Amino acid sequence: MLIPHMEKGGHFVAISSMGGIQGAMKFPGLAAYSSSKAALNILFEVLAETFKDKGLVFNSLALGAVRTEMLKAAFPDFEASTSVEQMGAYVGRFALEGRLLFNGKTIQVSNTTP
Repeated sequence: MLIPHMEKGGHFVAISSMGGIQGAMKFPGLAAYSSSKAALNILFEVLAETFKDKGLVFNSLALGAVRTEMLKAAFPDFEASTSVEQMGAYVGRFALEGRLLFNGKTIQVSNTTP
């Protein structure tokens, strides 16, 4: 695991999904996917508490619809407004700056849902 090698101020960012957010829209056939994303969110919440005294930060980004092959396969008639490049740029910025404002949080990053 990376944790013993991380320096104070290190930021772990999990890529989650709106499917793992309580109260968000759920879809048939995605039970394992959605429940694993919910578990990931809780794991990062617990890790944030566990390692806060070491100065390590843990956050999850619950992404909404992004134009990917996975989304197209699951929802062939839906066209997401967010591209992979746009979301990648956001995730990169968050990885660098998000630790300054958040720790142990799941941030919802969504403007559309199928």
